Amino acid sequence: MKFSIPVIIVSVVMMTALSTLKAQEATQIKRPRIKGVAHIGLYVKDVENSRKFYKDFLGFAEPYSLKSADGSKLALTYIKINDRQVIELFPEKAANTNRLYHFAVETDDAEGMRLYLASKGCKVPATTPVGRTGNLNYFVTDPNGTICEIVQYDKEGYTMKNVGKDLLPTRISKRMSHVGFMVPDLDKAMKFYCDILGFKETWRGSKDGKNVSWVNLKVPEGNDYIELMLYDKEPSAATRGSMNHICLEIDDITKTLNTLKQRTLPDGCKMPSEFKIGINQKRQINCFDGDGTRVEIMEASTVDGKPVPSSPLPPLKFVPAETNQSN
Repeated sequence: MKFSIPVIIVSVVMMTALSTLKAQEATQIKRPRIKGVAHIGLYVKDVENSRKFYKDFLGFAEPYSLKSADGSKLALTYIKINDRQVIELFPEKAANTNRLYHFAVETDDAEGMRLYLASKGCKVPATTPVGRTGNLNYFVTDPNGTICEIVQYDKEGYTMKNVGKDLLPTRISKRMSHVGFMVPDLDKAMKFYCDILGFKETWRGSKDGKNVSWVNLKVPEGNDYIELMLYDKEPSAATRGSMNHICLEIDDITKTLNTLKQRTLPDGCKMPSEFKIGINQKRQINCFDGDGTRVEIMEASTVDGKPVPSSPLPPLKFVPAETNQSN
């Protein structure tokens, strides 16, 4: 069989293009696994009061703390929820600080994640450091300004060495199902958390029946999720404390509420007298620590065992005050 010169040239070009594509695919950096939500970092104005709330009232342990570089004061302390999840409490550095410092997701390859994020144009550190607790970790700032920490638990770090310890029978929950934080621009958040990090959207909820107020995104290789809290105007300090929150999962809200009623609520903390059924049809209560940060305590299942459909409404979109005034 004879081939003309143009056919041979086309074949060579196609083979070259295919080889180039395969080479690009081979060198493309694959995203490491994201296994769950590791912790939330909160600024607190009164560490002792916060300890009373998270330890004495909610029943969690405080397995370890870190001092400042000169050893003169507390740098942060850890409230243990389970072997892979904690709440980090940082003494407030300045008045009127946004109480949410950061939240963290757990990966099984922090260095691989650093390289992957860099390949996607994200700003990352030059190397993957080992933190003071022995875990590999670093900060990445999402497009809306929220700090997302990437953490890998090293076998020689505090987390792994504490496995099976400090799991008190007094703790009201064994799992932090999600962390929620304020998001002014949903599109930017979706591009970062879904398109880059691989989170999967699971549900949208509406508070007023007019706009979507919350968007839930599940980690790609686990069951924990983040809740994107949408808003259309600058919230007050109290509203920020309610929007930036954690959720503790429980089996029986009535039993949990009765347990909490037998405990002393520290000064400045708040909780409702009875539970309510949320938009998601799950029974829940909301507690507030001394800084006004909300701790949502919620049953894992809906009241009828059926999932609630996701809201099809348009999402809230933040409009700066100066834009409102100009209109």
